[in-house]
Amino acid sequence: MQIGVETSRAVENHRVFVVHEDEIARAALQFMLHDEHETHELASVDEAHAKSKDAGVPDVVLLAIDIARVGGTALLEELAASYPAAKVLLVTEGVGDDFAQSCVGSLAHGLVAKPFTVESVRRKVDLALGKSAPISIPVEIA
Repeated sequence: MQIGVETSRAVENHRVFVVHEDEIARAALQFMLHDEHETHELASVDEAHAKSKDAGVPDVVLLAIDIARVGGTALLEELAASYPAAKVLLVTEGVGDDFAQSCVGSLAHGLVAKPFTVESVRRKVDLALGKSAPISIPVEIA
């Protein structure tokens, strides 16, 4: 079932790797993205490298901040070298994470912060892919 997918985007094929140690967060992000993108959920960067040999290189990598923090800037540099065309989005608990903020711009292309919503996660991935996100203005009918 496709949830809120524009027809023009349903035929595009972008590969997204969700690399997160938390199985629930990984599954939630995969569920939110799988209608519009070929999405793979992986528990480690090593799994991502193995998957890229089978499935191809990713266009976007959603990387858990805890994995990035443990690997440090060297891990982010390794991802950039392994997948030079891929955009890396750090998955954080909130936008106030100092390490994540220090990585944005130089080593990462943006943040995906909790709480996750289908719209916000898809918008972040679309922007990373260079797609313009449609503007939605909530209308309240009295």
